[in-house]
Amino acid sequence: MDKFMILDLTLLGLFLIYVVIFLIRKRKKIRRSGLLYLYHTKWGINFIDKIGNKYKKTLKVLSHVSVWLGYGLMALMIYLFGRILYIYVFHADIVRAVKVPPIMPLIPYLPQAFKLNFLPDFYFVHWIIVLAIIAITHEFFHGIFAKVAGVKTKTTGFGFFPFFLPVFLAAFVELDETTMVKKSNFKQRAVLSAGTFANILTAILGVILMFGFFSLTFSPAGVVYDDYAYDVVNLSSIETINGFPLENFEGLEKFTTAEIIANGQNYYAVKQVDMQNELIALYYESPAIKQNLTGAILQINEEQITSLEKLSLEVNRYEIGETINLNTFNGEEKELIEITLEESPAGEPWLGITFVERKPKGVMSKISAWTTSYKEPHIYYEPDWEFAQYIYDLLWWLVLISFSVALVNMLPMGIFDGGRFFYLTILAITKSEKKAEKSFKVLTRILLFLLLIIMIFWGKSFL
Repeated sequence: MDKFMILDLTLLGLFLIYVVIFLIRKRKKIRRSGLLYLYHTKWGINFIDKIGNKYKKTLKVLSHVSVWLGYGLMALMIYLFGRILYIYVFHADIVRAVKVPPIMPLIPYLPQAFKLNFLPDFYFVHWIIVLAIIAITHEFFHGIFAKVAGVKTKTTGFGFFPFFLPVFLAAFVELDETTMVKKSNFKQRAVLSAGTFANILTAILGVILMFGFFSLTFSPAGVVYDDYAYDVVNLSSIETINGFPLENFEGLEKFTTAEIIANGQNYYAVKQVDMQNELIALYYESPAIKQNLTGAILQINEEQITSLEKLSLEVNRYEIGETINLNTFNGEEKELIEITLEESPAGEPWLGITFVERKPKGVMSKISAWTTSYKEPHIYYEPDWEFAQYIYDLLWWLVLISFSVALVNMLPMGIFDGGRFFYLTILAITKSEKKAEKSFKVLTRILLFLLLIIMIFWGKSFL
């Protein structure tokens, strides 16, 4: 067990003790609402009123931004919902790799428990801090924009969910619903979309903090490559595999290692076969693939590698046939590997690795690329001090969860703000409460049905 987890579990224990004591001492002020226990307090009302009165003109302008942002997030969420449905129905291999069920609360240690290596570790302290920031800002923006719309905040407070762990679950702002429904359609939409507006602002602030913190506490420490060097040739150009002439192309992708000759060139293994275009990608017989080189390259003969240029310069310092020592890091441990440089197809000494310039495709890929644009591609970074990674992961989760909550909350379903927001939009267009109500119910049922389909295919992928 690493030192972070020991500290984290200790803090979890202390927090649970504090919450239990708090619930016992404040039991007279706690009321049950469904599965939640709500602690009501008016401490946040003064803050809401102060901000709402002081920046009223600015907030009126921002209410338009909030509403249109709500539509953008709703459209993006519907698109992503469709993409998720497509993946779960047609790509069982991806579903099996992700492992986590589509309806799963984000709880501490989730990536560690499911061994999700594509996500950073998620500790209890990360969870409780992120949850508090997102919930408080989300709810208080509802209250602040309600103040601008002339809707009174009746009470504020915190919710607890004792059936999982008696921990802080969410903040809440209770508005005067009687007054709320009498306000104009636009004002109601502005109040409803205010929470997601807060989440997006939190995500943007998180990206800025990530950039500043990363720049101050991380340094280039190695180079990360994408793949072993390979070539793409026509299937008809293959002469022999393991010394035998090729009679047909069926099952070629199964030759993970083989002596392949194509166009007079020796290859080591099959990477990918494109039967439709009669093309095949073949790995060169390079030092890297023969030695099963993996992970970031940190050093060559004790010379630190901090850029692609430095890697190229160091390799070219040696002759073909010379042996060099590579220090690598695979994400868990460092390893020293001896590799003998060989001649590349261009006649130069090489390791036989390749770097791919990846251009983001799609909205989410572009957003993801933007949030990490401060990192140089193909560079492995290490923290300058021990707890830097822990703090950086906290900021990373803050950005991810803030954006995710903003998206999910604008899904046009009854349990989310997006449900009422959608209803009000249809009402504004049709001027008919009956049509708005029917549209809202039909869409909610469709989305619930599709969600059921996703769950069924998730289960089916493991059969």
